[in-house]
Amino acid sequence: MSFSKSNLPEYTGNCKDCSHRINSFFCKAKSDALDKLDKERTTSHYKKGETIFKEGQRPFGIFCLFNGKIKLSKIGDDGKEHIIRLIKPGDLFGYRSILGADKYHASAVAIDEATVCFIPKEQFIELLDGDKNLTFEMIKILSEDLKNAELQMTHMARKPVRERAAEAILFIKETYGYEEDGQTINAIFSREDIANIVGTATETIIRLLSEFNREGMIQLQGKKIKIVDEKKLIFIANIFD
Repeated sequence: MSFSKSNLPEYTGNCKDCSHRINSFFCKAKSDALDKLDKERTTSHYKKGETIFKEGQRPFGIFCLFNGKIKLSKIGDDGKEHIIRLIKPGDLFGYRSILGADKYHASAVAIDEATVCFIPKEQFIELLDGDKNLTFEMIKILSEDLKNAELQMTHMARKPVRERAAEAILFIKETYGYEEDGQTINAIFSREDIANIVGTATETIIRLLSEFNREGMIQLQGKKIKIVDEKKLIFIANIFD
């Protein structure tokens, strides 16, 4: 398998000491299993805009994001990109195609510079076979994927675009958090990418962001977005616990 790499130095850490392990799929993995993974795992670095894998390619393993930000997107029947998931450090991706014995259902692209660990298919399946706790964790992840897919379909069908735009901003914030000021989202997305999350035209997102800015819910600082009134944004998004 070949995939694009940047010229950054290799990450030489190990799975047991990974700072993201406690919140990742591997949190309950046994120490000896992680030692085995380290022998087979490879790590690559991707520049902003580089592709980790493409929709329709055959999978050879799974990926785990060590740092950076990645988007999973599909090309719809209309020929437009639709962002279906955002990947944060500690997240696995590419596993559905391995477990389903299918080709990749989406493309993975670096939103900014990213360090990605690759685990071959055989080692991942062996890990699941040898640890029922990890198998259960995988079932929970797949269940969450299904729930999110159902919600996305419902929202796309029923929610007005203004509500979906507000929800997209909150979705990005929930995924990547805030910068040190506690208000500015710790991620920079192009207006086109936000439109591809919402499922609308870029021009519509530009207009809606300007409206949210005028209404005091957000402040636009170039491509950065500061959330000024989160409660109002939640109300506009029509989100209920």
